[in-house]
Amino acid sequence: MGKPEFVYTTYINTTPERLWQALTDPAITRRCWRGLTFDSDWKPGSTVTVRYPEHDVTIADPAQVVLESEPGKRLSYTWHTFTPRWAAVSGFSDELLARFSAERRSKVTFDIEDLGETARLTVVHDDFESGSAVLEAVTKGWPRLLAELKTFLETN
Repeated sequence: MGKPEFVYTTYINTTPERLWQALTDPAITRRCWRGLTFDSDWKPGSTVTVRYPEHDVTIADPAQVVLESEPGKRLSYTWHTFTPRWAAVSGFSDELLARFSAERRSKVTFDIEDLGETARLTVVHDDFESGSAVLEAVTKGWPRLLAELKTFLETN
């Protein structure tokens, strides 16, 4: 049996540079990531602070770090810490928050391939234990988020 993971590939009519910007620039992520922003210099080892400005939620944790960063090609970072305030604004119960918090930290990787007028984006979210509640949640959340990202990039 393979390691539990989420893998999703989509094709977006955009450039790798613009796609990278949509993954890293807070002004853009706020518009196409459901109000979420990330603060980082996107260098390997740097921290990633997650914010939901409209809900006054900030998630800063020294274990939230950039693992790999090759602008326009590859970005990988550890997935965020789960806090009670985040759970409340995200609609997750205290029970689910406890399950999320009990799991080891996962990671997400974005691979971008330039196909001319189109960029192929492959998202791999992994490092989950078998039966992961976080994996179940991201499996439901990533497709919607990535569809919204694609729509944003192709219409703006």
